[in-house]
Amino acid sequence: MDLRRIILIHPGREGRVFGKAPSPSYTLMRLASLVPDDLAVEIWDENLEPLDRKILAELGTHDIVGLTSKTLAIETAERFCRLAHRAGVKYVAVGGAHATLMPEDVMRWADVVFTGEAYFTWPQFIQDVLNDTVKPHYNDTQWADLAGIARLTDRVIRQMDENRNYWTPLLEITRGCPRNCSFCTAIRVSGQKMRFRPVEEIIEEIKRRKINRFFLTDDNFGLAFRLRPDYIEELFLALEKLPLRGWTTQAELMVSQFPELLDLARRAHLDKFFLGFESVNPKNRRELGGKSKGQTAQYREAINAVHKHGIGVVGLFVYGFDEDTPETMWQTWDFAQQAKLDSMSQTILTPYPGTPFRAQLIEENRLIPDMPWRVYDTAHITYYPKQMSVADFAREYDKVCKTVYHPYRIATRGLRALLRVSQYSVSAVPRKVFSSFSTDYGYKRTFDWRNVSP
Repeated sequence: MDLRRIILIHPGREGRVFGKAPSPSYTLMRLASLVPDDLAVEIWDENLEPLDRKILAELGTHDIVGLTSKTLAIETAERFCRLAHRAGVKYVAVGGAHATLMPEDVMRWADVVFTGEAYFTWPQFIQDVLNDTVKPHYNDTQWADLAGIARLTDRVIRQMDENRNYWTPLLEITRGCPRNCSFCTAIRVSGQKMRFRPVEEIIEEIKRRKINRFFLTDDNFGLAFRLRPDYIEELFLALEKLPLRGWTTQAELMVSQFPELLDLARRAHLDKFFLGFESVNPKNRRELGGKSKGQTAQYREAINAVHKHGIGVVGLFVYGFDEDTPETMWQTWDFAQQAKLDSMSQTILTPYPGTPFRAQLIEENRLIPDMPWRVYDTAHITYYPKQMSVADFAREYDKVCKTVYHPYRIATRGLRALLRVSQYSVSAVPRKVFSSFSTDYGYKRTFDWRNVSP
């Protein structure tokens, strides 16, 4: 095939917020960096501009299109695929979480499906296009060592212009998670073995991208505190030397058990941990894969320990486990207030493809029929709960979210976080204003999607 260029498309729904999109697609940045230098490559992000007309007007028979998509955006990816075919594109390749979890769904409409990480299969596909030997399915689930893998190229960094176009760049330090929570897709998408990027590669990438804040895409960064404390110490000491405004990451309660590393984390400019408490209901512990036990006393100890080191805590909670009732949501809110959480994520348990939870619901005939994939966004109810009706669940969830994300309460939490920062460094307060309020604002926007017609 005579190939003109490769177009990588990121389906989005957030759009611009105060002029910028929330975050770029780190996956597409790395895939674009694997394209040979003699081939043109472009990343089109729907959050930056509408793409329907652009696809029809600018694509042609000598282009190939790549799409990566989560489950909630897969219907948009399908629409883009059909538009690209109308424009004359021969090959539309689709990968990402949904394609990996449910390849048969994507095979209905995509020309090529990628499952797994694609570090090795994506370059092979490009070569197969040039040789007219394209296969319909490329699978890469060997969970490669992360050293030297898909390092970002300068041309991709220049093209994305992250500081101008995005609020929060993304970065990866580890990948994989040995936990096996019944509702989580992590081990099915990234593997159950935790892998680590070399520290020098991380620092070099941050410098070349010229970013001063970021969010880690890692599945469970905090678990490395126990598995590789030497690695975490080396990383934090290296990050301390950079002029960062701050960064955030997902973790487990266990990080509270490592005071020396928490001190280093603050010096490394870590703003806050997103801690997966998941539930305050101890009856749900079986579904939590060993990560959490629903013990609020233990949660408070962990929060206090992290706060003592000048680091914020975002509580991640999930509603809708089989033992949950409407009262569980209000008990969670009571706990969050007493524990003085800095932000609070409230999501609805979602039966993603490939998870034990979804398999259980199918067996019990509890999936709500004909629900579009776009409502698989952790803000919509897609199954029949055990202890409450769908209507009761929805009503109480709306009430508790409106309570938690009321502007006054967002402001109160943000100011409290800034006060904590000032106790360690008054000069750091201006740098922390954005992060003190942005997390709650982002969660409020996610909740607001419940009011958008499916």
